[in-house]
Amino acid sequence: MNTAGITAEYNPFHRGHEYMMHVLRGELGEDTAFVCVMSGSFVQRGDCAIFRASARAEAAVRCGADLVLELPLPWAIASAEGFASGAVELLGKTGVVTHLCFGSECGDINALQGLAHALRTPETDVLIRQYLLGGVSYAAARQRALERTAGDSAALIAEPNNILAVEYLKALAAGGWSMKPITVRRAGARHDGEGDGVFFSASELRRRCAAGENISPLLPEGAAEVIAAEIAAGRGPVTTERLDMALVSRLRMLPPEAFDALPDASEGLGARLCAAAHSQPDWGSILAAAKTKRYALSRLRRMLLCACLGVRAGDGEGGIPYVRVLAMSERGRIVLRQMRGRSALPVITKPAQIKSLDEHARKIFEIECAAADLYCLSFASPEDRRAGSLWRSRPFVLRNDGVEA
Repeated sequence: MNTAGITAEYNPFHRGHEYMMHVLRGELGEDTAFVCVMSGSFVQRGDCAIFRASARAEAAVRCGADLVLELPLPWAIASAEGFASGAVELLGKTGVVTHLCFGSECGDINALQGLAHALRTPETDVLIRQYLLGGVSYAAARQRALERTAGDSAALIAEPNNILAVEYLKALAAGGWSMKPITVRRAGARHDGEGDGVFFSASELRRRCAAGENISPLLPEGAAEVIAAEIAAGRGPVTTERLDMALVSRLRMLPPEAFDALPDASEGLGARLCAAAHSQPDWGSILAAAKTKRYALSRLRRMLLCACLGVRAGDGEGGIPYVRVLAMSERGRIVLRQMRGRSALPVITKPAQIKSLDEHARKIFEIECAAADLYCLSFASPEDRRAGSLWRSRPFVLRNDGVEA
């Protein structure tokens, strides 16, 4: 049996995700198991996940995933490079994943491999640094450098899924992992584009959902049922606007040195964010005040989230500390049993197991707990806003008869 590893946010799980699994099963076999690494309460673009991690993981399992694992927060809200590096490390260390699978706009694994190789050469690295000294953004510097070292294929790096695909391939090579890479060409709407009547991007679905539109008809049936239940319970959609005062109040309580200790806080950017956080009235205004042509808005959002959630530079230096299971199917339970005997990391299905791990692992889980405690302040029910939700959590298990175990 092949085991395909997929990194995703399922924010929310949509028909494009379902299509990807369909294509991979056609290529790898119908008995392929899908092990998915998923972000928790907050996501890589520097934003809240629109629904809580447990619900998104359940939706994924109801729609074809077999085992959903959580990507710890310091990697989930890192740059594309950090996000990909953490996800590939986690999948590799499970000891069971045979194929590393990801979507891309181009669908050409050879072209993506070429870009990944070019980005790992000293020549490209030197060129990027030279262009950065000219005051351009990192994305622009990377683009210009690749135009000189990779030729026409450099144009591919302008697309968001291609960017992540290249980062996955870089991480795969850097770690020496044996997983075979496979890319599936993205179907339907572009990353931030309009839907085509069948496939809608996650960005469009989030916009519609946040505006109060019923998106259930646009989703796979299993995902639609889970999301409808979350909305009915007042647990979403979650946005930074709904958490605005909680986020801003947290920022205002932080001293300047906390901003200087953030990931990517170079060239005085920490001080710039600190000044904006202590002078502006809301989340959007803080971002607008800190924005310059040099720094991408997504980078600033990630840094502000790190400030709010207690993520500091160096938190990921010890590597992924554990594998925490969020949801599984019956086939996923089989994979989990295999993983327990092969994983290079502790496998966590009960929160109490964290207490027996080392200091680094406990610190990462404490950061996760604090993030979940802030995230739940957006929920309608006082019961759902209680702190300590991760300590009370357990994986969702879908039996073959469709009933939770």
